[in-house]
Amino acid sequence: MNGGLLLSAYPTTIGQQQWSLKQRLTTSTSTSNSRYLIINRNNVKILSSSSSSSEAETETETSGVSSGKLEQVDKELSKGDDRAALSLVKDLQSKPGGLRCFGAAQQVPQRLYSLDELKLNGIEASALLSPKDNTLGAIERNLLIAALLGLISAWNVFDFGPEELLYVLLGVSLIWTLDSVAFDGGFSNLVLDTIGHKISEKYHNRVIQHEAGHFLIAYLVGILPKGYTLSSLEAFQRERSLNVQAGTVFVDFEFTDQISAGRVTATMLNKFSCIALAGVATEYLLYGYSEGGLADINTLDGLLKSLGFTQKKADSQVRWAVLNTILILRRHQQTRANLAKAMSDGKSIASCIDIIEKTIDPNNI
Repeated sequence: MNGGLLLSAYPTTIGQQQWSLKQRLTTSTSTSNSRYLIINRNNVKILSSSSSSSEAETETETSGVSSGKLEQVDKELSKGDDRAALSLVKDLQSKPGGLRCFGAAQQVPQRLYSLDELKLNGIEASALLSPKDNTLGAIERNLLIAALLGLISAWNVFDFGPEELLYVLLGVSLIWTLDSVAFDGGFSNLVLDTIGHKISEKYHNRVIQHEAGHFLIAYLVGILPKGYTLSSLEAFQRERSLNVQAGTVFVDFEFTDQISAGRVTATMLNKFSCIALAGVATEYLLYGYSEGGLADINTLDGLLKSLGFTQKKADSQVRWAVLNTILILRRHQQTRANLAKAMSDGKSIASCIDIIEKTIDPNNI
């Protein structure tokens, strides 16, 4: 499928309790608290599936006094030194004429928001939080039909008997089982996503916009993106693993340190809740509904459960994050569009940061 959100390792169930984020948002009446999440459209994992940074080899286009420092951010990310890269960004953040937008997004007060309040802000929770990828679903159905027709044709042309037919079916079943168990569906996802990018311009554009939403929100709430991939094929070519999905990954050692210490602050949880929902929120704003990002939602769902959130508390957290993320994205639609173009062109992280800093009105962050 497409990229999405990557999160740190954490338990996804508490005992036998299993909830649906969508159900919580559309049936309950509360709201408030939070936690973290990183983004990859189809997959979620502790801070980043293993995709590394978006190629820092791309020529960095920067401006002003921060040009050399931003190039250095790319160099540190390419070396895997996340702490050094984040330190550089924070240093630039504190200097006059430096990075004005990193972590500077205006955010709505955190409290319990009702579904009616979301609707008053033009947000239909069910359309945003129940993504269903109709494009890839249709491709998968067509492939199954084509395979069935091919099997029937082969049976007639080569005069297959019941024994040969059984062997073919067993072979297909074995491959499907191996992919599901060993690669978590990575091979089938690679095939479907690649076909989707090739034959559907809408699907291709949707994935790019989705990831741009993750990138932009992360940067504006103060989490540094460290890499992105826009297709499963790109992720496979970079990582040589079917277990890695396309998406955006982040510098999240601060979050993982808190997880290791057994205590996640409300501020950190809020940041990652917004990042997790940024992809589906972007799709919702562009198309009126979301198709990709189910893994992002499931990851956030699992995170809140692992933190022991009650249903009411989880509702509060998610509704606040939805409203906050949507309002930020609405203020910066042009910046997100510019960022999506840069990501489509394979620009480096520093170049993407430079685009954000250049295009956002500092008086309306």
